[in-house]
Amino acid sequence: MPSFDIVSKIDAQTLDNAINNAKKEILNRYDFSTSKSTIELDKKTNKLEIITEDDMRLKAITDSIISRFVKQNLDPNALDFEKPFYAITGNMIKKEINVKEGIDKEVAKKIVKKIKDSNLKVQASIMEDQVRVQGKKLDDLQEVIALCRGENFGQPLQYINMRA
Repeated sequence: MPSFDIVSKIDAQTLDNAINNAKKEILNRYDFSTSKSTIELDKKTNKLEIITEDDMRLKAITDSIISRFVKQNLDPNALDFEKPFYAITGNMIKKEINVKEGIDKEVAKKIVKKIKDSNLKVQASIMEDQVRVQGKKLDDLQEVIALCRGENFGQPLQYINMRA
């Protein structure tokens, strides 16, 4: 029976390249020449940590990261921005950005519900952090992909392992 998987993954090397390019861009800007701003990516937890002096610089750094994501063909919806908070040193702002990987249970339930509401002759099931879709016809599976691409589930989706 034909099937495919709906997943949400980010290539680690492309993510690293995007962050490194954003760092270079920030270091070369004139308004950041005296800044003590840092951008660090923890590859194990997929968390990005930004430390800077004020809100204006924080906004410039996040805009730079988003633009680098777009240029590297990464979806900026994969970034989960948390509220900034002041670091211990007093005048420095620290902000953590989570990089979403894997489909959350709530998002997976929304995807399955959307597929079932479409009345296509397919079965969708949640398997850990992905959704598997099975059907008798490849055309039905392609309609499911088109349906999911037309919706915004709050995170980037990829369609892999198409088996006939």
